[in-house]
Amino acid sequence: MTRECHARFNESRGVKSPRLLTAAVTARAAVDGSEMVITSRLAAVRRPACGRVTGGYEPAGWKVVRMRVFAGPDELREATGSRLGQSDWMTVEQSQIDSFAAATGDHQWIHVDAERAKDGAFGATIAHGFLTLSLIPVLVAQVARIDNVKMTINYGLNKVRFISPVRVGSRIRGTIELLEVADLSGGVQVTNRVTVEVAGSDRPALVAETLLRHYW
Repeated sequence: MTRECHARFNESRGVKSPRLLTAAVTARAAVDGSEMVITSRLAAVRRPACGRVTGGYEPAGWKVVRMRVFAGPDELREATGSRLGQSDWMTVEQSQIDSFAAATGDHQWIHVDAERAKDGAFGATIAHGFLTLSLIPVLVAQVARIDNVKMTINYGLNKVRFISPVRVGSRIRGTIELLEVADLSGGVQVTNRVTVEVAGSDRPALVAETLLRHYW
């Protein structure tokens, strides 16, 4: 990254000293096609237009952020059959469940009635299966990125299975595997297998095959 790039990025973020960004760039290393950026927690570092920095600052201290970055269809094809990585853990809150119930009209008591759910089969409210499914884009976005894409279309699912419930307050994360890359006019269709794990459970919450169409 050039001095000019440092200056433009620092100016855009209101950073007076270039040392913070320089440290992040110096610490970046390619590992198995991933970007690894080591950062501290004083400010947010985002990808400048003239570089390939990804990362963020965590309250607890230093953090290592790894993301698979693909420049185009050829690199996607080369990764077919590989495990792209895992997302960070995220907590499913009751507020999310309530908002999803309001958006979809699914107000079944196992989702929204905390008192009644205490005596139910799960001992607490649980997330809607489709709520967990809808979190897949958030999880995948932490694992892989495709550069220079003009548009991405969610083409649907080959199949999905809701294997175990996600109790309120549970932590979940996604593991992404790239299964297939098929050519389209002006782009490719990517099939991923996404396994959503629940912390402390031997069984995943769901397994889904997702279809995304990327156009250049």
